[in-house]
Parts: sequence; C-alpha cells; structure tokens
Amino acid sequence: MSECEPPAESLHSETGTSVIPVGLTEQTAVGATQLLFARDSEDPSPSAAASVEQTGWSLSELEAIALQQNPAILQASASAQKAMGFRQQVGLRPNPVVGYQGTQLADAGTDQHVAFVEQDLVLGDKLRRNERVLNQEIQSQLWEVETQRMRVITDLRQRFYETLAAQRRIELAAEFETVAEKGVRFAVARVNAREGTRPEVLQAEIQLKEVQLQRRQADAAFQGAWTQLIAVAGLPHQPAGTLQGDLSLLSADRDWPSVETQILSTSPEVQGARARLARARASYSRQQAQATPNLSVILAAGQDNGTGSGMINTQIGLPLPIHNRNQGNIGAAHAEYCRAAQDLRRTELAIQSRLADARREFESAAAGVIQYEQEILPRARETLALAEEAYAAGESDFLQVLIVRRTYFEASVQYLTAQVAMARAAALIDGSVLTGGLDSVRDTEFDSGLRDQALSGQ
Repeated sequence: MSECEPPAESLHSETGTSVIPVGLTEQTAVGATQLLFARDSEDPSPSAAASVEQTGWSLSELEAIALQQNPAILQASASAQKAMGFRQQVGLRPNPVVGYQGTQLADAGTDQHVAFVEQDLVLGDKLRRNERVLNQEIQSQLWEVETQRMRVITDLRQRFYETLAAQRRIELAAEFETVAEKGVRFAVARVNAREGTRPEVLQAEIQLKEVQLQRRQADAAFQGAWTQLIAVAGLPHQPAGTLQGDLSLLSADRDWPSVETQILSTSPEVQGARARLARARASYSRQQAQATPNLSVILAAGQDNGTGSGMINTQIGLPLPIHNRNQGNIGAAHAEYCRAAQDLRRTELAIQSRLADARREFESAAAGVIQYEQEILPRARETLALAEEAYAAGESDFLQVLIVRRTYFEASVQYLTAQVAMARAAALIDGSVLTGGLDSVRDTEFDSGLRDQALSGQ
C-alpha cells in the first residue's frame, strides 16, 4: 500500500467525516442563498446606512452589514447549496421502465402480447457511497463559507483601521494647521513690532502651506480608504461618513505559541482542507465499488394467442467486469487522495508562514507604538511648549521653533502610522491570517456525474 493510500473503508463506515462549522449549517447556507436571489439592484441596505448616518459608523455595525451584504459570502453560500442539490441527485435510484412487446403480429393466431417491467438494481452500495462523497463536499463548501466570512471580517477590520487612521490624520493636519496659522500671525506681528524679520514670515508661511498640502493629501487618502471599506461591506455607493473607533486599545502582549496552535486548530481554511481530504477518501472508496456490476431484472407477463394461454417471462443480466474494472478511475481517485493530503499539509505550512509575517509586522509596529507613547511624543510635546515660550520671550530664534513644530507633527503622524500597522496586523492574526474578502471563492468541483457512473454498471 502506498504511503498516501486511503485506509480501507467498510461498506457502511463513515471514516473521515469532518464536523460542520458551529453556527453554520446547511439551512443557513440555503437561507443566505435565498437572500441572494431575493436581493434587487438597489442600495442593499438603506435602512442600515440611515441608522448610523447621524452617529457615525462603528466597526461592529459595518461587520454586521458586511456579513449580510458581501457578495463573496453569498457566492460561497450558493456553491454550498449547489452541492446540496447534487447530493440529492446522486443518491436517487434509477426509475423502472414499463413497456409493451408484441411478437409474431403478422401471423394471425400465433401472436404474443407481453407487458413488462424492467428495473436496474444498483449493487455495491454505490448510491450511498455517492451521497457520502457529496456529504464531504458539502462540508468543504460550508467551511468555504466560514473561510470567506473570516476573510471579509479581516479585510473589513483592516480597511476600518486604515480609514480611521486617515480620519485621524485629517484631524492632526487640521490641528497643526491652526498652530501654523498662529505662527504666521505671530511672525507678522513681530515684524510689525520691529522685532522679527521678513524671512521668519516667509518660513512660517511655507510651513503653513506644507501643512495645508498634507491636509488635502489626508482628505484624498481618507476618500480612497473609505471607498475600499464600503466595498468590502457591500455598500459601494455609500457616501463618506464618520467612523467611531479607537486605535489605542490594542495590547502588545501575545502568547505566540498559543496563537499558532489556536489558529491551526480552529482555522476554517484547515478544516476545509480536511473536509476535502475526507471527500477524496470517500471518492476512492466509491471508485473501488464501481467494479461491482449492476443487476438488470425484467419481468414480463402476457398472452400467447397461439396456445390460448398466458405466459410469464423473466430476464436477469449483468455485465462481466473483465476488461473494465474501473482501474483508471481508481488510480485517479488514489492520486486525488494523495493530492488532498499534500494540500492539507501545504495549507498548514502556508498559515504558519503568513502568521510569521503577521507576527513580525505586529511586533515591529507594537515596538513603535510603545516607543512613541512612552518616550518620543511626551518629549516632543514638552519641547514644543518650551520652544514656543522661549521664542515669545525672545530667547530662541524662529527657525528653531519651526523645526520643533515639524518634529512634533511628524512624530504624531508616525505614531498614528505605527498604531494602524499594529491594528492591521492584529486584525490579520485574529482572523486566522485570512484575507481576500472580495476574491472569487472556490466553487464545488462536483456535479451529478457520479450517479450516471453508478447507473452505467460499467
């Protein structure tokens, strides 16, 4: 036996069965798909948008909307329901055939008339094995729905924090613009009092213009981030609003071994790969059963006018598996099992790799946040206050004040940049390092072909 060959499976065994995600059942997938078909082309949730228009958008409100409106989630739910339809079809028994047969009709008095019923009996438990394969496919599709839900939540949180940071950057630019405007007025007043110089005014005006440019750039960044955020939420035409949130609530403490264990044990991406492995195992068993031929039974009853008596005929037949023992499909199913086993291993390694990147980004950003909070920003704030006092008292030149102001503003922006980087990395880690909320989802790989194969008897 090959090292990747599936274990032997008895006729009625259920080996390799995975667990349907908690809170995500076949009924919820059907409900989500019905919601998809019922949706029109208008704004998908005007009432939800109106409810937060006055107070601002919170992360929890956007998450609730996204889980209902994101098209990729609904697409995955439709694929799950599609697999449910195929499961129903592949387990259906063949219909009986009823008919009439007349012989020797041109020879009056010797003609025979027979009514018959023909029924194919599918042996080898192939129909039940068909259902078992599709059961695993349904579970893999349900895990695909759960995976897409987590992708959407991760993307939404990352976009939310980016948009919130852009909103805060606008506020910082506005605050510093006020400071720069006061600086220009103060420089002009010193010139009028013959205490300052024209270059001081020009330098102050240059700094003001730079801040105004940064504010316009922050506005553009906010609009772009807002568009991406609302697209993930499934509200592409929602006008820009105000976000409610805080970037400084995250903890930098993480037990990384526990984080990795938790992700690998609960990730819907891994569970989906396990369900596909179980599906491949069931498919291998199903192809082995195909070599068992089906039985065709015909029962006929009628009248023989030549003898004046009734008659009953029966016919039983089955193909002999001499040339075709389904060996090609069995080999292909075995290869698919090996492929699914390696896909599970690849998925786990990919998660570990993505987690390592996310950990590096998180720890780097967390170090920056701590450094700015505890050391850099307090010193920059104190330096700015002292420089302003010294300049007002004539104890410091204006160039020094401009440098201190710029340092304080840039430190505030860098602190915000570190905060949003930390928040993005945390969202990625909490979302089992899954992203791609608007990517196309995996469709079911099966149709009702297994039933056609089962009924062929070959």
